[in-house]
Amino acid sequence: MATKFLLTLAICRLIVTVGLTLDPTELLSLEMEGRLSLEPSDVGSASRDFGGMQSSEPLAVLHPASAEDVARLVKAAYESAQGFGVSARGHGHSINGQAMAGNGLVIQMSGSSAGGSRRLGPRVSEELMHVDVWGGELWIDVLRSTLEYGLAPKSWTDYLYLSVGGTISNAGISGQAFNHGPQISNVLELDVVTGKGELMTCSKEHNSKLYHAVLGGLGQFGIITRARIALEKTPTRVKWIRVLYSDFATFTQDQEYLISLHGQKRKFDYVEGFVIVDEGLINNWRSSFFSPRNPVKISSLNADGGVLYCLEITKNYHESNADTIDQEVEALMNKLNYIPASVFTTDLPYVDFLDRVHKAELKLRAKNLWEVPHPWLNLFVPKSRIADFDKGIFKGILGNNTSGPILIYPMNKNKWDEKSSAVTPNEDVFYLVALLRSALNDGNETQSLEYLSNQNRKILRFCKEEGIDVKQYLPHYTTEQEWRNHFGEKWNLFSSRKTEFDPRRILATGQRIFTPSLNPTRGASW
Repeated sequence: MATKFLLTLAICRLIVTVGLTLDPTELLSLEMEGRLSLEPSDVGSASRDFGGMQSSEPLAVLHPASAEDVARLVKAAYESAQGFGVSARGHGHSINGQAMAGNGLVIQMSGSSAGGSRRLGPRVSEELMHVDVWGGELWIDVLRSTLEYGLAPKSWTDYLYLSVGGTISNAGISGQAFNHGPQISNVLELDVVTGKGELMTCSKEHNSKLYHAVLGGLGQFGIITRARIALEKTPTRVKWIRVLYSDFATFTQDQEYLISLHGQKRKFDYVEGFVIVDEGLINNWRSSFFSPRNPVKISSLNADGGVLYCLEITKNYHESNADTIDQEVEALMNKLNYIPASVFTTDLPYVDFLDRVHKAELKLRAKNLWEVPHPWLNLFVPKSRIADFDKGIFKGILGNNTSGPILIYPMNKNKWDEKSSAVTPNEDVFYLVALLRSALNDGNETQSLEYLSNQNRKILRFCKEEGIDVKQYLPHYTTEQEWRNHFGEKWNLFSSRKTEFDPRRILATGQRIFTPSLNPTRGASW
């Protein structure tokens, strides 16, 4: 009774304050266990994201106590005469407002539900080697739960403070993807609330159309309330190695050789890399890796076009094989053609390696450099054009100044399920290039949001003019034609799946892919 009273009060305030065009009885009858909030702190938080470049205020924020709460709210939106958009929000790590819902409702999947929560806590099956988790669970908490059983998920993102539902809605990639595929290739089963408010269980064998639609589906077909993630036995320690290259062709040849070893016993467990166009970056980013008494100088390494390339690799091991790990690493390293004097190695616990970016976050927060705009640009580049990309972008448009790491590493397309909604270049090997820049208001024009945003546009324009068929990861477009071009041959399937699972187009409107409909039979827009 108390919960219903508070909900009634919240809706009445909502109508008076913002003029919600919604019959209040449609929400009052929901009997939700969670909390519908109009608190400025909740609304304000849901109006922002990590990108810090857009703001769109929702009418209210739901903190669900269960999957049934999510289903009831979405069903109310679907059946509402007036209609309103619904967006699921995890840790708020979107870049361009993808999880926002202007004049709609945000479902805050991560964090406390406040009240009698019936959310699924991580449940590990040692026998079946999987874990069932709530869609808003953060990967760091999934890891902590599975470690109690000596198990861990196979595929990761570099940053663990992201929600399970959020990364699965995109793909979820890191240096393990060449071997295990992205996170969406390691999901066994899902519970999903569709745009009709139906709570459905799906897998490859059961409701497979919905399953494949949701994986990499950008939140367009349903809200993930439970995910079953495949696990593997956890190593205890990691040999973490970085080596430098001055020649791009040699660098990419070695990266491609290393990912060709996928599935073999003698391989590295993680393959990434980054581009160094700034003298200071290599010694400042994750600076604990390099010795301050032995700083690396680009000028001393005969860098091609003033650019260096760093290969980043790891080998996992257990205490039981600690005596042989150095020999295994050396045998693999002997096949590579890096600059001999550039080897940097550290040894650390497996968990510390997975959570490595969080340490950088804490340092940036301490300097008030974390909550700044992040005009990130993530691109999948086909292998056949990566040299052209290097020449035009790394040695051209970027110049010798950057404001954050530039990741580059290859992946094997055969590790991605083509039935999913995720889009990649049509080549056996493609590269992720991630320009992870931060915009600063420090008087330096090349660090400003305007400068970096314009630079992103120049990069995309260069790719278009040169015929480099890149695909955006964490895509952001503003017109239907751009989305059609992005999905290419998958567009018709993507669109038909939307009609089937979210006919009123009320989910994830912040992605700006489809225009919501007031009435599914009339097709009007709002």
